[in-house]
Amino acid sequence: MTDIRLVVFDLDGTLIDSKTDLVLSVNATLENLGRKTLDTETISSYVGQGSQVLIQKALGMGCTPEEVAMSLEFFMGHYREHKLDNTVLYEGVRETLKHLAKGNHRGERALAVLTNKPERVSREIIQELDLMTLFRCVYGGNSFEKKKPDPAGLRTILDETGVAPAEAMIVGDSDIDVRTGVAAGTRTCGVTYGFGKLDLDANPPDVLVSSFGELVAVIEQDGTA
Repeated sequence: MTDIRLVVFDLDGTLIDSKTDLVLSVNATLENLGRKTLDTETISSYVGQGSQVLIQKALGMGCTPEEVAMSLEFFMGHYREHKLDNTVLYEGVRETLKHLAKGNHRGERALAVLTNKPERVSREIIQELDLMTLFRCVYGGNSFEKKKPDPAGLRTILDETGVAPAEAMIVGDSDIDVRTGVAAGTRTCGVTYGFGKLDLDANPPDVLVSSFGELVAVIEQDGTA
């Protein structure tokens, strides 16, 4: 494998298991409107395209822009207050990130986060989980004009770190992450333990792992990274 000098991670379903807190906040929003709550798997299937899409899908067809805006405001307020009630790092994340951040004999390796979750709450979560110092940059779904799978965010990270696309890898649990990497010309790694959906037939990632710790072997295989 080409020497990987930059690894860009998705957040929900990749670094953190945030499913329970997201589900509780969505259902609190629905209850606030006097609507029926949704089951965990249904809400989880809506995660990945940003908070507004999450709320739009939870509200269903026929909701007005005003209802979406009001519900989104309630959701974000509730979620910011409860974002780490149940959310935890996936097994091996902290240790693996620290290992990867050390780089190798050829130089340092940059780590970054690119999520469709709003930047502010993403930074708060990463900070409170004591991971912020490991990342060169953290960008969210409102950091750029367009969210993933648009490659603008990933290209910005490449520019800021001075790393060529061939020397970078994006890691995520959904087809959105894979498509983002393909559009930007980077390598792609899908994780199967998250709650996103990979499309292995239409958009297979370059590498597939079932645990976060496997990334060390993937990135440092054959001693080339």
